Amino acid sequence: MTDTQVPGAQTPGAEQPPEQPRSLVGLVLLVGGIVALGVLGSVSAVIVVIALLVMIFMHELGHYLTARASGMKVTEFFLGFGPRIFSFRKGETEYGLKAVPAGAYVRIIGMHNLDPVEPEDEARAYKNKPYWRKMSVASAGSMMHFLMAALLLFTLFATYGQRSEDNWTVGAISRLGNTNTSPALEAGLEIGDRIVEVDGIPVTTFDATVDLIQARPGQQVLLVVERDGETFETVTTLEERNPEGEPVGFLGVGPTFPYESQSILSAAKNTGVMFKTLTTETLGALGSFFSPSGMSDYVDTLLGRPATSSDAGSGSSDEESQGDRPLSPVGAVRIASQAADAGVPELLWFLIVINMFVGIFNLIPLLPLDGGHIAIGTYEKLRSRKGKRYQV
Repeated sequence: MTDTQVPGAQTPGAEQPPEQPRSLVGLVLLVGGIVALGVLGSVSAVIVVIALLVMIFMHELGHYLTARASGMKVTEFFLGFGPRIFSFRKGETEYGLKAVPAGAYVRIIGMHNLDPVEPEDEARAYKNKPYWRKMSVASAGSMMHFLMAALLLFTLFATYGQRSEDNWTVGAISRLGNTNTSPALEAGLEIGDRIVEVDGIPVTTFDATVDLIQARPGQQVLLVVERDGETFETVTTLEERNPEGEPVGFLGVGPTFPYESQSILSAAKNTGVMFKTLTTETLGALGSFFSPSGMSDYVDTLLGRPATSSDAGSGSSDEESQGDRPLSPVGAVRIASQAADAGVPELLWFLIVINMFVGIFNLIPLLPLDGGHIAIGTYEKLRSRKGKRYQV
């Protein structure tokens, strides 16, 4: 989020050493990194990285705009960290780009009570502003994430419509480990198929299908499948999984859902309904998020799908061994690029989910999160009595 002014920082009007050679090298490294990502990864990965950088920029822009509107002094606004690629000064603020596109920061004087502040700037320091102004600045980053999530939701609903849960089809078929088989492949399932019965029980939604599959670990099942307007029967033996100590059946398919167009008014209404749902789901999922499988399950939950790690995942031992590893930025880009490869709606859903999560997580009352600054400001406000100021 925001940062503080450091001793020895350049002041407006101070002469700075020439940095053209370093700037040129930094620019080459940055452009080369993006090109390498596109060549070695995919175009989708580049799109996702750019989208995430825009998201980070908007977060800091929220802090910057509210700080300026509150009369605080902002000395720096940079995208990235590390060596400076280029910068320029306008008024009292230095703007620029740094070589490592792994974040952004806004530097506001007096963010902490021990930060040195010039006497003439005391009235413009964050620590000396009224409580409500400090809260507006500290929470602005999260508010920007919520705004982006709402706008993306509306864009999704207005452009593509509402997803139809009842008209799902098989969108992915996985293999077990390093083998070339799985219960779904043995059953002869193909992309675009639709399972309409499991052991004689009719099913319409993917959730209902998964419930019946999970209840039959290691058992042989009779599936009725619809393909190109015709139905046929097929038999396969389900894999047995133990994701939480209790055996469940595993078929190895993932769903895809068609979108049904809707009016602008319906899109606006559904945006509000879904925003509330996402908020509730995100608050309930924070504890299980910090692993690749946890994030995948969380995204699947918000998208109305069962968790792929137990129901429709690949089942490879390599993937399962990564379940306890912390989620890395590279992992997030990988998951997002997979969503982008699945289509624009899936990418929009991913960005919506990420914005909701970051917005809520950022309000946790711990430093260096924005919620930590909110907690400190609130504590100081509650401890202040009879006009006596209390600071920590």
